Amino acid sequence: MALTLHRRAFGGLIGGLAVANGFSTAAALPRSLAGPNVVMVRFGGGVRRFETIDGQGSYAPYLSQVLVKDGTLFPHMRISPQPDVVTSHAQGTLYLLTGRYDAYRDVEGAVLRERFEPKAPTLFEYVRQAFGVPAQQTLIVNGEDRKDEDFLTYSTDRHFGVRYRSAVLSLNQFKTYLLRRQIAEGAFNGDALTTAQAKLRELEALDYRREDVGIVPELDAFWDRWREQYGSTGFKNPRGDRLLTALALRALKELRPKLLLINYQDTDYVHWGNKSHYTRAISIIDEGLKQIVEAVEADEAYRGNTVFVVVPDCGRDDNHLMAVPYQHHFGSASAHEIWALLMGPRIAKGAVVDKPVEQIAIAPTIGALMGFKAQAAEGAALAEAFA
Repeated sequence: MALTLHRRAFGGLIGGLAVANGFSTAAALPRSLAGPNVVMVRFGGGVRRFETIDGQGSYAPYLSQVLVKDGTLFPHMRISPQPDVVTSHAQGTLYLLTGRYDAYRDVEGAVLRERFEPKAPTLFEYVRQAFGVPAQQTLIVNGEDRKDEDFLTYSTDRHFGVRYRSAVLSLNQFKTYLLRRQIAEGAFNGDALTTAQAKLRELEALDYRREDVGIVPELDAFWDRWREQYGSTGFKNPRGDRLLTALALRALKELRPKLLLINYQDTDYVHWGNKSHYTRAISIIDEGLKQIVEAVEADEAYRGNTVFVVVPDCGRDDNHLMAVPYQHHFGSASAHEIWALLMGPRIAKGAVVDKPVEQIAIAPTIGALMGFKAQAAEGAALAEAFA
């Protein structure tokens, strides 16, 4: 892909870039958020460029044929090949949120668990500290099969941490809310109540940090309305990545997030060996992305004031010598090959930046757009995207 050149009139982004690169210091008290809202779409589960942004092989026509014309595409983004940089989902998400390639280990050293504690502040913490934004307006939407990712909401940085954590919407969070509500409503008695209380403790214990942060009333009210529509059985609400789209659309309408991360994931079911699980999941994410963009454009408060950042958590192999060819765990070159698309106000339209850039550039770029410095990030903002 050739580089489409634009004259860069940074205009209102000068201040944001200065902050992002350390030329000014943040105010001690929260400031008003003058910059745009950001909707970050983790095109997750590990995807290859060929099936996503390639016009010939893509299973994501809205992304590859429509959105790229309205934004700036970085087709050669990569995850660093340096040692300890892992091409997987929670790790990739934290690289995006912190702007650092830190090494992560399960907090108890458990095998096949990803209970991670980021050392550097996440984007949510920066936004909440800088602008005094409430938890429910810095929001992660997660899939039901990645319980550990529900708790990647704050870092161990002593200047940030749990008091600036983000809120989370997921089916696991709904189950916890529901059981708590049902117990309070007197739905159980005797042995059934004892069993329900034990199950609630089990669900609450999934938060392996077990910080006492209290209930966010706005989230309980959100789940009250969700329950009113879909009931308590789990048989009526969408599932898989369609659930994430439904949660994100409702969150935009009811919770009004300033920073929203949607962690799509279903492409990872290709580990079962069926390629159609992968390609169909790409199409479902693409459909969800279209619905979310259209919802933003139809909302007066978000229209013209929202930037989309679409980026995979990791790449993926296509090794036909393996029983399950589509992998991402073995550090191959293709597992490190990703891409990013930025779209929205003050983002160049129809530009393709044909040079290698790093995944950790996303965090400082969002900082520059929103007007804060991602001070612990190691990457540099993607200035080529700014119009």
